[in-house]
Amino acid sequence: MKKENKRVTVIGGGTGVFTVLTGLKHLPYRLSAILTMADDGGSSGVLREEFGILPPGDIRRALLALAPSSTHNLAKLFNFRFKDGSGLKGHSFGNLLITALERITGRFDLAVKEAAKILNISGEIIPVTLDNTRLFARLENGLLIVGESNIDIPKHNANLKIKEVFLNPPAKINPEARRAILNADLIVLGPGDLYTSLIPNLLIKGVKEAIRKSRGQKVYFCNIMTKYGETNGFKAKDFLMVLEKYLGKNVLDYFVINTQKPKAEYLKKYAKEKKELVLFDSKEFVGYPVFVSKSIKIDKKFLTKPSPRGKTKIIALPLIRRGALLRHDPLRLAGLVQVLLS
Repeated sequence: MKKENKRVTVIGGGTGVFTVLTGLKHLPYRLSAILTMADDGGSSGVLREEFGILPPGDIRRALLALAPSSTHNLAKLFNFRFKDGSGLKGHSFGNLLITALERITGRFDLAVKEAAKILNISGEIIPVTLDNTRLFARLENGLLIVGESNIDIPKHNANLKIKEVFLNPPAKINPEARRAILNADLIVLGPGDLYTSLIPNLLIKGVKEAIRKSRGQKVYFCNIMTKYGETNGFKAKDFLMVLEKYLGKNVLDYFVINTQKPKAEYLKKYAKEKKELVLFDSKEFVGYPVFVSKSIKIDKKFLTKPSPRGKTKIIALPLIRRGALLRHDPLRLAGLVQVLLS
């Protein structure tokens, strides 16, 4: 299969998907981004309540990520957020436009397609479901947290661990999302908030089944930092264990973890938000096939050699971009995707 015909499907939400798509859009792949529909905070939450539509926020971010540089001013308009006005304050123009397009077309998925045409994006943006549902979390003490925004920005004791998350009412997979998963040569999960951006997609009926059935490679980009109220004290393997709880064991082909330690001054800023660095530790992955590198170059023999008992292969690389904002480097992620598909 020619490189330009290969299909990459990214699943998640928030800034994690934005980061991955920003790096991949310059490569000759056929991109599909499948976005969570569990968001109920901020502008998206207000629009859900007032208009009964699905949340547009993650859709807007993905559209901006895939917009060509030639539409820079139009992209800025999509991301413009009103700072005053009793009815407009807090809303982004893009969210309002998607809401208006939903009213014009009569369907949320068609509104997304129209917005994609306006921005002339490279790739496709797909809501994971077209059903209206809400995310719930049950904590270790039995307390039930209602709504994605209350999990994301905890008003409860955030030191309590999340025991499980679920959707109510249940929701089924968008057929277009199923098609994009089954046809993918590579499925990218994450990075992003584990319980509020990534797992909500796996809770949709038909998603994990499609991922398991897909012949494409499956890779998970583990988070750089923990999230207070979600992944407090998590080590790298904890992310893998929780993901396997909802996806199934040995479904992932690769688990990618950062090895790069940022400056202490940067970590201090995150410590104030009770966020910690997630680093690779070989002791966590005894019995797993592991490849560690100081660059994104990976031994092809490691990638092609069958894994014992089908276990997920662990790839540990330096992945942080420059600067005080500790995020994945989009170009390094894109480079790794190239290696996996080569």
